Amino acid sequence: MGGAAIGIDVGGTKIAGGVVDEHGRVITRQQVASPTGDADEIVTAILEVIGRLETDGKALPVGVGAAGLIDLDGQVRYAPNLAWRDVPLRVLLERSLGRAVAVENDGNAATWAEFLVGGAIDARKSAVMLTLGTGVGGGLVLEGRLLRGAHGLGAELGHLVIAEGGRPCNCGNLGCLEAYASGTAIGRLAVEWRERGDVPVGSPLDADGVGGPAVTQAAAEGDPTANAVLAEIGRWLGVGMASIANAVDPEIIVVGGGASAAGEPLLGPAREAMAARLMGAAYRQQPGVRRAELGADAGLVGAALLARPETAGVQPPQ
Repeated sequence: MGGAAIGIDVGGTKIAGGVVDEHGRVITRQQVASPTGDADEIVTAILEVIGRLETDGKALPVGVGAAGLIDLDGQVRYAPNLAWRDVPLRVLLERSLGRAVAVENDGNAATWAEFLVGGAIDARKSAVMLTLGTGVGGGLVLEGRLLRGAHGLGAELGHLVIAEGGRPCNCGNLGCLEAYASGTAIGRLAVEWRERGDVPVGSPLDADGVGGPAVTQAAAEGDPTANAVLAEIGRWLGVGMASIANAVDPEIIVVGGGASAAGEPLLGPAREAMAARLMGAAYRQQPGVRRAELGADAGLVGAALLARPETAGVQPPQ
């Protein structure tokens, strides 16, 4: 698949970068804190990470993934956790570096990495990724191509409405998948159960400020209430998966993000809920559902792969 490239993953707290080889392996790494309050400072920090990675003076292809709405021109129209509003990120980076830069939504970048070198590597032409963290991100690969939409703003899978008039979402709508199946939603549901008296005294969930990681840990240790919380979240996740599968018929759905560490207590109920809602479930091939494999590296690996001509959003020849 050609030579190495630099991938940058811009998050709300840190900017992580790495030199990635043709097999998707991270060779070297650098990281700085995200200066979230100033758009120009974020660009400067990205350039600093790139400079640290190019220690031998050799200019490598560069790809950048960031959370938010990023159009086909590489303009960050809106980033929820960064001071970016209509920032021409690609233009700014290319002017500074003197070469082309790939700029992509982080969910799309992570999906591309999982499709080419991660959890969906055995998919022939199609895959979906859902990342469960503070929110729910994701991406779609169809016919061997990363699906971006007419303006580059597609595949915001966390904002599929699965419960009309339901829970409020940070995007301003009601009933989004993100409001029901994110890592944040896991902790929130545990708190709600405790407040209404459904958490037994002595359970690890019977504590103030329980979050998603604590629920996942308690489930791994066999706590039945924690497993029940994960099962409910998993069922909502499966509702969203069914809508996606009915729409695009993917071969594989990979689930990443911090909440995916819950594993089968989350994914088992998700598979069941999806199967119950698939049109003609008994007469079709259902998509496989599995955990993502690249972890926190998925975004920067995908950004690097998108920067290389051989893998720039189109599946290379098999």
